[in-house]
Amino acid sequence: MAEDPQPRRQPRPQPEPPARDSGGPADVPGGRADVDAVTHAVLTASRLLVKVSARSLAAVAEPVTLPQYRLLAVLAAHGDAKLVDIAERLGVNPSTAMRMLDRLIVAGLATRQSNPCNRRETMLRLTPEGRTLVDRVTAVRHREISAIVERLTPEQRTALVGGLAAFTAAGGETAGPGEDTEPYPLGWSDTPARHSGG
Repeated sequence: MAEDPQPRRQPRPQPEPPARDSGGPADVPGGRADVDAVTHAVLTASRLLVKVSARSLAAVAEPVTLPQYRLLAVLAAHGDAKLVDIAERLGVNPSTAMRMLDRLIVAGLATRQSNPCNRRETMLRLTPEGRTLVDRVTAVRHREISAIVERLTPEQRTALVGGLAAFTAAGGETAGPGEDTEPYPLGWSDTPARHSGG
């Protein structure tokens, strides 16, 4: 049997693919990549909700800023309150809350009255016009969000309800059924109020 004139080349060994750390947090459901993806999705949705909130306020054609409206919404949700309590709920200092309140009083949307139980305390209250404004903005916002939800399939709606319920529970927020006039309207962070005098 004749020998091959040239020796056969041995196949070059292929480099092994780098080992995947299947147990690493970025590679399993619930790991870092998963958390980042959900965070991105939530932030994207929040931008939409901010736009809906801004359009809802603009639709009523009232000269009220988002931070000022948040103050009205807190009063609508919690009733008469002291300035320090309002500032705490909004996450702003009392002087910022006072500036917003002063403008709302001039606009006829809120009042400042003495506490009948303690004359040294001043209580803040919505006027009927302020209550009407909150109700109108809430109704417009509700319609806009409902129109978006209607574009989802029934399966997507069910998943969204479950996901949002879990998200709000994880954040320590609770709401009863049908509560639309919350002190922090959807998508509104504390940021505008912290950097704005109203």
